[in-house]
Formats: sequence, C-alpha cells, structure tokens
Amino acid sequence: MRAVIQRVRRANVVIDGVTTAAIDAGLLLLVGVANEDGPADVEYIVNKARDLRVFPDGQGRMNRSVADTGGAVLVVSQFTLYGDAAKGRRPSFVDAARPETAIPLYQRFVALLGDRGVRVETGEFGAMMDVELVNDGPVTLWLER
Repeated sequence: MRAVIQRVRRANVVIDGVTTAAIDAGLLLLVGVANEDGPADVEYIVNKARDLRVFPDGQGRMNRSVADTGGAVLVVSQFTLYGDAAKGRRPSFVDAARPETAIPLYQRFVALLGDRGVRVETGEFGAMMDVELVNDGPVTLWLER
C-alpha cells in the first residue's frame, strides 16, 4: 500500500461539477492499493498517517499529528501510485490491485481512520475527480508498506 500525504489548509473533491467532499486544515491522503496488499498493510498506513507528526507545535516544530490538532483527512483512491513508467512511454499499472481487491481495503482504510477519532471525508473510488487543495508548507510525504 502506498500513500502520499499532503498537509493542507483546505482540500476538496469535485465530481461532475459538484463538491462531494471537503476539509479545512488537515491531510489529503492519496491512497493506492497493490495486488499483494492486505489488512496489515492498511493498519500500518492508517496508524502512520494518523500519528505522523507533521503539524507545528507552539515553537513551530513539526511535533503534532492530525489527531492532536483535531484536523480532518480527505482520502482519495489513487491507483496511479502504482504506475510503472520505467519502460516505454505509457505507464503500466499491473501492480495496482483490481477493484474487487482494492475497494474493500480502501473502505477498511477509511473506516479505521474514522474509528480512531479522525474526521474523514472521501473521494469516490473509480470516479473522475477534480482534487483541489491549498498546500500548507508544502509538506508532502510518501508512505509505503
């Protein structure tokens, strides 16, 4: 499982001209599921994303997590995180999980974040989405399991 974590001042998802999800300060998580991923991978990325200290404390140091700040998380499925562009000019997505595997793991990811006290908004799995964000920093990290 891969996730790109972006600290944001605000972010939203627009589908067919309609805003379907929006957050203020928090994290935008682009999440990709691989063929071999399972529940342990979901658990690892959820815990890491929830507890990663990327928000400033009173001294301006990155010492607070999204849980500490009461921020929200916008989760967007992103199979293209498994795009392999090493050969040729068109990326290969053979390592990305098919929807029958990816959807339950994605749904579990979202549910676990919510169960752990984080307000979660989501994009729509498989939809063409416009993802709008205002970076905070920018602070962008890559997580992989």
